[in-house]
Amino acid sequence: MRLLVLGGTEFLGPAVVANALARGHAVTLFNRGRTNPNLFPEAEKLRGDREGELDVLRGREWDAVIDPSGYVPGVVHSAAEVLADAVGHYVFVSSISVYADRSGTLREDDTLARLDPDHSVDQLREDHENYGPLKALCEQAVAELFPTRHAIVRPGLIVGPHDPTGRFTYWPHRIARGGDVVAPAPPDRTVQFIDARDVGTWMVDVCEQRRTGTFNATRPRLPWAEMLDTCRRVVSGDARIVWLPDEFLRQHKVGEWMELPLWIADPRWRGMHEADVSRAVAAGLTFCPLDESVRGAFERAKPTADAGLTPEREAALLQAWRLRRQQGRFHGRGGGSARSTSMG
Repeated sequence: MRLLVLGGTEFLGPAVVANALARGHAVTLFNRGRTNPNLFPEAEKLRGDREGELDVLRGREWDAVIDPSGYVPGVVHSAAEVLADAVGHYVFVSSISVYADRSGTLREDDTLARLDPDHSVDQLREDHENYGPLKALCEQAVAELFPTRHAIVRPGLIVGPHDPTGRFTYWPHRIARGGDVVAPAPPDRTVQFIDARDVGTWMVDVCEQRRTGTFNATRPRLPWAEMLDTCRRVVSGDARIVWLPDEFLRQHKVGEWMELPLWIADPRWRGMHEADVSRAVAAGLTFCPLDESVRGAFERAKPTADAGLTPEREAALLQAWRLRRQQGRFHGRGGGSARSTSMG
């Protein structure tokens, strides 16, 4: 198979390219050559820019294209237009953020988010507030130009080696430092994410099979306690998990999703950890052992300054929790790991 990848050298892209090359496919990378330009010397490399420099793609043919780098509908439409007669199958990487209602279980046929009239259709805002609606419009652009020859993949949080966001990566690195670790109670609350290698491998399958349709792509739900116990086992740490309730975390203005990574308490967003993935699983999506995802994040990704509690912030929260417990104003919920504690 002749496979074109738009981007391909930062995070999800390398997982796609490595798998495709391992299968013996002829891979072409189209990008600006600014991010990890020396990766994959065996792949053909075409230099250009999605935002207006597409001529190098003209006059060529590929069996399939995987697009993990489209965020603005006009930019996606331009590339898809150039490739409409040159590519047999288009796989676009969208997001579960496209749904209008993210308060419950997310299914592929749910209504999609619409762009706020005050937001530009031409750029992704710095706060990513328009990320989901723009992705939804990108999906429409692909469907318009490849009406019967496309697949839309909507991943949840992507994790693993080379993750630039630091969100999942925070947890194994924090647990490796040991001591008392703040986590959101209750321990049986569930969380979802997917290893980049899992979704990358599966998208190559989708190309090979010319599979069409729209698919949520994330790991089935698993308890926080299982995720953190796995982190502790993989990093051989002696950390003790301190489960703090939502009301306490909110009172102390702990930020959801980024400051306490992956934590979602706002009922309007709970669906981000409740995506139905049965359609993708039926189409062949499989998942590596959780240990492998944790190890990949721990050994081949680095924490970032904007994801996770700082040591000072965490220490202050723990001290405040101890004081409140002593005063009898909160009653924590334990459970989960035998090495967890509610600090009761």
